[in-house]
Amino acid sequence: MTRSVDQVNAALHDVRRMPYGLARSTAAAAELERVDAEGPDAARAYALFVLVEAYVWGGEVTKAYLPFTRLLRWWDEHPEHFDAQDAHSLFWSFKWMVGHLMEFPDVPAGQIERTLDDMARRYALAGNGTNAVALERFEWARERGSADVEDAYRAWVATPRDEYSQCEACEPGDRAAYLFETGRYDEGVRLLEQVLQGSPSCATEPGDMLSHLQLAYLEVGDAEAAARTHRRGLRHLDTGVSMTGPTGRHVEFLARTGNAARALRLLVEHQAFLTEADSPGDRLGFLTSASVATGVLRDTHADAPLALRDVPASTVAELDDWARREAADLARAFDARNGTTAASERLHAAWARGARTLPVDLAVLRTDAGGTGSTPVPAGSVTTGSVTTAAVAAEVGTAGVGTADAVAAAPAPRPSEGAPDDPSAAGAPGAEPADADGLLALAEDVAREDPVRAAQLLRRASTLLETVGHLDRAGFALAEAAQLAAVDGDDEGAAPAFAHALALLRAGGVAPRFVGPVVRASARVAARRGDVPAALAQVDRTLADLAAADDTAAEPRAADLVERDASAAEHERRELRDSRARLLATAGELDAAATLAERVAEEFARAGDVGDAAHAFWLAGRSRSAAGADADAVDLLESAMEGFAIVHDRDARATVANELVAVLRRLGREQDAAAVGAGLNG
Repeated sequence: MTRSVDQVNAALHDVRRMPYGLARSTAAAAELERVDAEGPDAARAYALFVLVEAYVWGGEVTKAYLPFTRLLRWWDEHPEHFDAQDAHSLFWSFKWMVGHLMEFPDVPAGQIERTLDDMARRYALAGNGTNAVALERFEWARERGSADVEDAYRAWVATPRDEYSQCEACEPGDRAAYLFETGRYDEGVRLLEQVLQGSPSCATEPGDMLSHLQLAYLEVGDAEAAARTHRRGLRHLDTGVSMTGPTGRHVEFLARTGNAARALRLLVEHQAFLTEADSPGDRLGFLTSASVATGVLRDTHADAPLALRDVPASTVAELDDWARREAADLARAFDARNGTTAASERLHAAWARGARTLPVDLAVLRTDAGGTGSTPVPAGSVTTGSVTTAAVAAEVGTAGVGTADAVAAAPAPRPSEGAPDDPSAAGAPGAEPADADGLLALAEDVAREDPVRAAQLLRRASTLLETVGHLDRAGFALAEAAQLAAVDGDDEGAAPAFAHALALLRAGGVAPRFVGPVVRASARVAARRGDVPAALAQVDRTLADLAAADDTAAEPRAADLVERDASAAEHERRELRDSRARLLATAGELDAAATLAERVAEEFARAGDVGDAAHAFWLAGRSRSAAGADADAVDLLESAMEGFAIVHDRDARATVANELVAVLRRLGREQDAAAVGAGLNG
């Protein structure tokens, strides 16, 4: 029976709620196919737009042009089937198509100009505002390096905003990017500082503008603002859409500010962008930033080893040579299409700016009295696994719980016994408390707005608590400080802080089930630093401590307390084993990781921890797939999807579906892949 317009619209709305990726695109294509076959005609415009949107933001831009041209033809032939929202979506998608066509050097300049002219004509016929058209004309002039680019920029900025303008979060970043590109740093900085006061937000903002702003502060010599902006920008890299450009700019920033270890760690973590991106333009942008970074780093770290999967380079110097060749080839391809030398000129200008550096201290917890926490890269320290560099924390909300959970679950701490004053810890006179409890309370108050200060307050409190013998409280406070440092990218400071925190907790007699969450948080940092053996040793030690605690005769207690503690210990044992599997995956031991993850998933399932079981099945499936055993991965990924469906984790389910669709397509099971997408809305 033919569905009503409302029923189709509801199904399409469900598709639009899915994370971008193969599963969403597959589901959107299935809905359009059904509308094409069954109707109703009044729903076709929306179905076409949803597919265009899915392709554009899901990394399949080249596929978007066909449904887009169908949408235009449908508008020309049957405007009566477009309601106001459909019409708005049609004209809005013009901006995506014109802008993205520029990102592919194989698309002829004539096609871009015809599409842009068609956009202008259609906007005029519909009586739309012209701000969006002015923006695309500016971007095309900028792409080609035309003599009239400044006039085009001013024309865009002077054109009144309308309902088709860039969102209010994106437009300032686009303007500032051009201002920075043309050397007008002060003007661009003022613009973004004003905008950021209002907390702008969209799919890519404020992450994109912050990535530009940090580099602008570098250019004007403001190290403090650069550090603050970099830290804030890092928190906005994981947005659910590809952040190729901002990620590359963070790599460049770290290299140009003397933070070599962090730069290489971030580059290796996101190495896939070196060879793959949503478009050749995006890839050129990342390669440009990456080659600026490697050009800076090869002066002092030329022989530093890198573990790269798909790039024929094993050291910084070799990667620099390769990245520059790749970037230059891509730039020449764009120049050939554009009929200018603008792309190559921009690339060489970027390489030249690598000579402008500024030391920026990004340490949250200093590793020694005079150090900055940014240490040279030791041999072998920059490594990655075949699944993901941070495979220990591959999914949000799984085994790696924060240390706050350990603090909350730990036995009630003893009250402070009046720790001696420490003038150096108290800061300026009257500025901060001098006692541990006061420092802990202040850290909690400022943690959201100023996590760096909170981490430092926690470490001061830990020192005071350790001095008076409260080793358990000292350990938990220091673990919290380490976690805040890790979130802000200071793995060099977090790693020794975690190590000392664990020593304090164990010396303080803290039960292994409360030490476990700190071990798991510490393991994530160790994995990022390439020190998987140390992380595995900590996990194995804690598992042994849990087993020993089971064998130790406890003092007589109520049966319900014994049962509660035993259940908590078993839960922590499963979490630690899950972390062990993730560490193995990070180390590239994929078969062992998959085998253990599957076993742990079954343990979670028997215990009723369905969400945790789903995450473990997901890891097992990803590990099998990464090891080349796609056929073995299918059932595991399907189990993960089933688990996420049971716990109503829609986003995680759809993300797993993206991976399952890719696996099924590699196996040639196209019908099964299509069924996965369609089934997500069932």
